[in-house]
Amino acid sequence: MTRTPLRPLARILEARARGLNPDAIERENLRKRHEETRDGERQRAEGRLLVIGIVFLCAFVLVGGRMGILAATDPAEPRVASSGNSILAQRADIVDRNGRILATNLTTHSLYAQPPIMIDPLRAARDLADIFPDLDEERLVRDFTGKRKFLWIKRKITPVQKQAVHDMGEPGLMFGPREMRLYPNGSLASHVLGGAGFGREGVHSAEVIGVAGVEKTFDDWLRDPAHDGAPLQLSLDLSVQAATERVLLGGMRLMNAKGASAVLMDVHTGEIISLVSLPDFDPNDRPVPLTEGDAGDSPLFNRAVQGVYELGSTFKIFTAAQAIETNLVNTSTIIDTKGPLRWGRHRISDFRNYGDALSVEDVIVKSSNIGTARMAMDIGADRQRAFLDSLGFMKPTPVELVEAAGARPLLPSRWSEISTMTISYGHGLSASPLHLATGYASLLNGGTRVTPTLIKRKAPVIGPRVISEQTSAIARDLLRKVVTEGTASFGEVAGYQVAGKTGTADKPNSSGGYYEDKVIAVFASVFPASDPRYVLVVALDEAVETSGEEPRRTAGWTAVPVAAEIIRRTAPLLGLPPIIEADVKSAVTLASN
Repeated sequence: MTRTPLRPLARILEARARGLNPDAIERENLRKRHEETRDGERQRAEGRLLVIGIVFLCAFVLVGGRMGILAATDPAEPRVASSGNSILAQRADIVDRNGRILATNLTTHSLYAQPPIMIDPLRAARDLADIFPDLDEERLVRDFTGKRKFLWIKRKITPVQKQAVHDMGEPGLMFGPREMRLYPNGSLASHVLGGAGFGREGVHSAEVIGVAGVEKTFDDWLRDPAHDGAPLQLSLDLSVQAATERVLLGGMRLMNAKGASAVLMDVHTGEIISLVSLPDFDPNDRPVPLTEGDAGDSPLFNRAVQGVYELGSTFKIFTAAQAIETNLVNTSTIIDTKGPLRWGRHRISDFRNYGDALSVEDVIVKSSNIGTARMAMDIGADRQRAFLDSLGFMKPTPVELVEAAGARPLLPSRWSEISTMTISYGHGLSASPLHLATGYASLLNGGTRVTPTLIKRKAPVIGPRVISEQTSAIARDLLRKVVTEGTASFGEVAGYQVAGKTGTADKPNSSGGYYEDKVIAVFASVFPASDPRYVLVVALDEAVETSGEEPRRTAGWTAVPVAAEIIRRTAPLLGLPPIIEADVKSAVTLASN
């Protein structure tokens, strides 16, 4: 900018020539300069005010627009941005076949500490040990006074515990919101559900993952947001499951058993309506797996699926049905039961002396080992193995439990003639109660193979045929007579035509051989026999009935009464009306001319 001189020489000389005062020219120029400076400052100030006004106007427009957007959208919790992948905590519910909740989510809090900002670590450790008795006060003191800057104290706490910690007033103790898995029915169906735990964990959220049972099998499905929160619907019936567990627990205690299991299955669809293993556990507080000893002693062990046992005389109906199907015998064919039956150094005997000969029907009703073994010899090893394979006894059951894959049946290393004979009456081959239930369902539903499932099906899946409908009906009649005339007389339930077979197998000793006073007692049944709907398998481990003068361990005295009570309690819950059977002895026949 060009500045005008305050005393321009030309004007000074002119003023002097005219006799004027030159200082007036300087004062005039100084005044004009001040006015120009003042005008420039005013213009700059006005420009600044204009810019500030525009900025404030934009800010108000932006804030107002954002508030309008928030007011027009649905409310949602804000998410904290992070550089890593977000933790998906939401998990779908699990419901029974009628839509009742078996597993769901619950919002809770975690508790963690930041020792550097704690005011009184010693008092905090003492108070925390009072609130959480399972915490070690000395260890908390070491953690709080050491070099650690962060540590988890509790992954999940109750609202009452949270309030108690909050009342401590310690700023170094902090809470993080998270979801946890809740099983509102406690231990009910615990071996089916399995349980869930935490995977990746953050301060404000945690990943809930399945650790066992259907929770682990369907872990990806349950965490997939594409299902839009739809629940996983199981085939279990909560009411039937509860009734079965209650009766089985009472029976286990009454029969002094070490453990027990029960499988209730639809014979046409393969849907498992109830699956129980005792002792059980609460998946809300899942116990720690055993690190030593027998895995079967752990409450986590699923006896119905993982437990493989010699199932005793329950196998005899398979042998009889195959012999009938292959036209080797019929129900009236006489079988040589003179004993003992010798094969090398092995001897096969019956529980009682049934005489030198029995019909095929009586072999099953009286449960003759010798008669069954002779039928198996006629069938042969190859055909016997193929038939049992068609019923699912050669591989793990395909049920939707991660534990099932490891429950492979124990087969003889060489399927010799003696193996054929012993397997015919349930020794020399070990399988699970679920295998047995699947085999009975396939044999007795009309002869078509079923696949066990824990998922509710909309329609039956028709499997391949394993035997003819005629042979299936004959097998049902034979098993019905076992209940009405044979070893399972305590299994009769008025109105429900129970048919079934007992099995009592000596329990193997870990050092070799068998225990003399420990057995696996099994009762495999189907009801109603005239129109099969459900199969029930009950197994008791080391059961003994002690009401008499001598202890009784056979399944007829132990497993059968328990199974009968389960049927009596659950059949009405399943919607089965009682069948009124005519009394032939007192029936009156009307005749007219």
